[in-house]
Amino acid sequence: MKTDQPTLKNVDEYIATFPKEIQKTLKELRATIKAAAPEAEEKISYQMPTFALKGNLVHFAAFKNHIGLYPTSSGTQAFKRELSIYQGAKGSVRFPIDKPLPLKLISKIVKFRVAENIKKAEIKSSKRK
Repeated sequence: MKTDQPTLKNVDEYIATFPKEIQKTLKELRATIKAAAPEAEEKISYQMPTFALKGNLVHFAAFKNHIGLYPTSSGTQAFKRELSIYQGAKGSVRFPIDKPLPLKLISKIVKFRVAENIKKAEIKSSKRK
């Protein structure tokens, strides 16, 4: 991610800051997340595209050598085996920038996060009653 960029207002502005080939990859990633979480709200958080539904679902960002996906530690833990071929840390995954994104896997991760956030919100709501 470019560190000298001005404050971004939306995901379109974020994507537009990258070269055309990276824009194509980011648009595919965005479309995959939207399809997996159609109710989610898009926003910029931590200077990264973010999807939120009853809390943050996932963030993503482009860097020099990779596309980062940030589905929280529960999102990476739940798919630990499938993600083992990629670098990452607790709560993050690095997809090589020169390889196709694993869009089906990303979709599964986002759907997992949607279900997780909905369940957490329902538990929180029932405790208030």
